[in-house]
Amino acid sequence: METYINNYVIVAIFIALGIFLPVAALTFGRLLRPNNPIEEKYTTYESGNEPVGTGQIRFNIRYYLFALMFVIFDVETVFLYPWAVAYNKLGLFALVEMLIFVSLLVVGLAYAWKKKVLQWNSI
Repeated sequence: METYINNYVIVAIFIALGIFLPVAALTFGRLLRPNNPIEEKYTTYESGNEPVGTGQIRFNIRYYLFALMFVIFDVETVFLYPWAVAYNKLGLFALVEMLIFVSLLVVGLAYAWKKKVLQWNSI
């Protein structure tokens, strides 16, 4: 019974440290930083130029679709690299699994191509 209580005490100590250390670091930083608020510090900074227009504009959804497609195929590369490094040790089963994985990604690419997500037309 005592070992169970010791385990909970250790977890409680880690939770307390997980809360205390960030709060202490942020408080310590707030006390040390200079506080000199002036109006110019609250303006938007655009590479030294004066801001023009509003800060909130609508972006075309194609930007997000291209970013999502990049993330999907970037993750594919992350999964392919360790597999390729350890290919000799994995055997035929891993080859079949990777072929299934790549074929699913190819199906996704074909679907995106069919839906014309990859075409970039000017607005």
